[in-house]
Amino acid sequence: MEEILTERGKSLAAPVIFILVFSFHFVSKYLESYKRKKGSISDVDIQLRAEIKQLLKEASSLTQPSTFAQAAKLRRMAAAKEKELAKHQEMHEKDMKLSFGTYEKLLMISKVATYVMLILWFWKIPVTTISDQLVQPFGKLLSWRAGKSLKDNVVVGIIPWLIVSTRVSKFICRKVMN
Repeated sequence: MEEILTERGKSLAAPVIFILVFSFHFVSKYLESYKRKKGSISDVDIQLRAEIKQLLKEASSLTQPSTFAQAAKLRRMAAAKEKELAKHQEMHEKDMKLSFGTYEKLLMISKVATYVMLILWFWKIPVTTISDQLVQPFGKLLSWRAGKSLKDNVVVGIIPWLIVSTRVSKFICRKVMN
């Protein structure tokens, strides 16, 4: 039994699982940043904002009673441009949801399916072994559902390994993508 666990402990399961978890987080962060980049203010939005600002500036400069009607007309035009801007932004937001929502859902479904498959595959089998001295107070926590510890080594179960891999990959992605 010890030979099998030691042999399995030297396998590539732990790095492969980490790379898989990291790739899911990297793709997720990439989609998020691309969505933010693509969702930034467009040229039409900038032009409409400039026109609104100019119309309101002209309307505020007309303060005389004789120019009240002209100022009111400019304010109405600015209000119409604001409605047009809001409509344009709403349409742009809808397009973004349609284009990226599908990818995000597909990524989440594949992530959950992969995690479930890994948990079922490695349920009672250790993913790797680590020296007992390295994880002194957390040995039993890491070996949860993976079997008993070997002499001077702690076996690491799939659920603790997925948790650690998720935390580390989120940290790395946050540092790399920002």
